[in-house]
Amino acid sequence: MNGIIIVNKEAGLTSREVVEVIEKQLHVKAGHTGTLDPIAKGVLAVCVNKATKISRDLTSIDKEYEAKIILGLETDTLDITGRVLKEEKSIISKDQIEEALSKFKTTYNQEVPIYSAVKIKGKKLYEYARNNEEVELPKREVTIYDIKLINYEVKDNKTILKIYTKVSKGTYIRGLIRDIAHSLNTVGTMSGLTRTAQGKFKIEDAYTLEDIKNNKFNIISIKDALDIPVVEVDDDLKFKIIHAQKLNPDYEKVLFVDKDNNELAIYHKENNELRVWKMLYNHMEDSK
Repeated sequence: MNGIIIVNKEAGLTSREVVEVIEKQLHVKAGHTGTLDPIAKGVLAVCVNKATKISRDLTSIDKEYEAKIILGLETDTLDITGRVLKEEKSIISKDQIEEALSKFKTTYNQEVPIYSAVKIKGKKLYEYARNNEEVELPKREVTIYDIKLINYEVKDNKTILKIYTKVSKGTYIRGLIRDIAHSLNTVGTMSGLTRTAQGKFKIEDAYTLEDIKNNKFNIISIKDALDIPVVEVDDDLKFKIIHAQKLNPDYEKVLFVDKDNNELAIYHKENNELRVWKMLYNHMEDSK
C-alpha cells in the first residue's frame, strides 16, 4: 500500500490526529502534506508508506479554499476559536468588499500569525503567544492567484462574508483575512474554512475517515500524483537506477518504473547529469 489518500477532514480534528487514525486503521506509515487547523475542513492529502518520500513535493502545490469571515471582530488566533481582542461596528458595502478583494490578487509579504507552528530561535510562535512573550513575527512572500466573493450579508452590525481563494504554498488564510480587514479599515476573523483543492486533488474525490475505516477508498499512486514524466525501463537500466548510478540528462525530472510498474526512483537534472533525487525502490518487490 503505497500512495496518497485524499481525506475530507472534519472540523475538530488536528491533521496529525487524522494521520494517526489512518496509521492505526491501515497499519501503515503515513504523513500529511500541509496542515489544516482544527477549525478547518476539507482536502488533506495523506501519503502512505513509500509516498511519504514525496510529501514535501505535494505540500508545495497551490491550494484552494472557501473561507467564512466576520468583519468587526478580532481574536488573538485570528479565528473564531480565539480570545476576543476587539469588537466594533463594521458595515461595509458589497462594492467596497469586491474592490478590496481585487487588490489582493497579487504577490505580497504576509506576516505569519502568532498562533502558528513556525519556529523562531528554536521555539514555535504559538509557544511565545501562550507564554505572553514578545517576538518579531516573520514575513513570507505569498501569491494570491484568485480571490472572489461568494456570499455577503450584514448581521448584528457586522459584515459577514464567504470568499473563494486560490493561494500559493505558505499562505495563511487567517493572515489573508486579517490583511483584507485592515485594508477596509476594520478588523476581521475567520469563522470557518474549507480546503476545496490541493493541486489536482479535489474535495469531491476525498474520503471521510469513516469511509477509510470501512475500506471504501482508493489510493492514488505516486506516478499519478506527480506531474512529471514516467518512464518504464528494462532490467539493465533498472540495475543502474536501484544502485543510484548517474544517467544521461534526457529529462529535468523523471520517475522511473520497471516492467511490473513498480516505482523505482525519481531522478532530476543536476550539473548536466541525471542523478537520483528520491529512491523509492524496495528490494521486497522483486521477491514477490
